[in-house]
Formats: sequence, structure tokens, C-alpha cells
Amino acid sequence: MKKLLLLACLALPSPANAQAVAFTTEDYAPFNYREGKVIKGATVEQVEKVMAAIGIDYTIEVMPWARAFSLARTAPMTCVFATAHNSARDPLFKWVEPLLIDRNILITRKGSGVTAGNLEEAKKYTIGTQREDYTETILKEKGFTKLDVATDFNATLRKLLSGRIDMMPISELYFEKLKADQPVEIVTVLSSQPMGIACEKSFPDDLRAKMQAALDKLIADGDQRQIFLKYGMNLSQ
Repeated sequence: MKKLLLLACLALPSPANAQAVAFTTEDYAPFNYREGKVIKGATVEQVEKVMAAIGIDYTIEVMPWARAFSLARTAPMTCVFATAHNSARDPLFKWVEPLLIDRNILITRKGSGVTAGNLEEAKKYTIGTQREDYTETILKEKGFTKLDVATDFNATLRKLLSGRIDMMPISELYFEKLKADQPVEIVTVLSSQPMGIACEKSFPDDLRAKMQAALDKLIADGDQRQIFLKYGMNLSQ
């Protein structure tokens, strides 16, 4: 009987494994992306430091945004990042934030001839975005109807550079890095919002609180700023 009890205990998951967090994200450099088999980026490093500080097991998986977002809506112990925190999404998740506070801008390809002094003027153009990305929601809420929806950021960027779409929304922080490598320019500002970690609604409150405290310390100590500078993003704007 003692041997049977021992085997039964060994079969049970350990407390660490029971609390393991599954993080989902998309390929959106320099925030979160693959480099070979390594997942890295400015928000990835913050998640890694937060979880190391609280000593909880975790995984990070890169996938199309729609799937990443859906898993965090439905799968226990799952969180998606970096997720824009707006009024529509607020009740859907438990939040740890901010990984960054960002503005989104509409950009075009240099030489495209696309000009717009404001969002109303921008509505006559075809705008590209990603399925289930918060920018898709923002564009629809602001009355944009000529939308081209792709599976991920890189697909949208390729369409912009090839002239298949007129504009696309992008993080202002990332734009400074992108314009060094690609012929793009700003058209107008689309929105401003905090970006954070969004966890499934049944996520343990005590664990969320520990993650938030670790992120708060990362910000207060200046480590968050140093991470962004490491990835070539200027936060002085």
C-alpha cells in the first residue's frame, strides 16, 4: 500500500509545474521575434526578467497574432503580450502593465504620393493591418472602411513596400528603427495606448500581483528603459 501511495504522489504535478505560465506573442521585431531558434526582443526580455524575479516556470511561443490572442482569451494560465490595453479589451483579461506606452502612427512608402493631414483625409486610402490586432479595431472604430487584413505584421509591411496598400499602422517606437532599413515615412498619428501582458480571466490574482510588482520594480530601477535603448528605441519622445 505504501508503494502504491508513493507512486500516486510521484504522478501528481509539482507546485511549480502547476503554476507554469504559457506566454504567447507574435513576430514583431524589435519587441518580440525569433532569431534562429531564440525568441528575443524588448518585451520578451521584460517578461523573462519579471518571471525570473518571481521564480515561476514559463514558456514563450511565437505565433500569428490572432491565435496568440485567442489562446489568452480561452486557455487557463495563458498570457499574451504586448497587448494594447483599451476599453474594449479591459474586461477580457487580467493585466500586467505597462511593457511600454506607445503611439501608433500611419506610415507609407517613400515616394508613394500618399498624403493626409488628419485621419479623415487618410480614410480615402487602403490601410493594411493584421487580423485580430488592436489596430484593426481602432481603424474600424474611427470609421476606416478600406482595410486590407493580413495574417501578421511582416505580411502587411511587404504589401506596403510593394505598393499593394497605401498605409499601415505601426508603433512609433519601432518606426525610428524601421526607417533606417526601409523606405518609409510618417503620414499621421492614429492612436496612443499602454501595452501590457494580458492574462486569461481565471489567472490567479496573487500571481498577477507578483508579476506586476516585479514589472514595477523593473521600471523604477531604470531597467526597462535600458532594454529599449539596447534595441535601438528612443524613449525621449
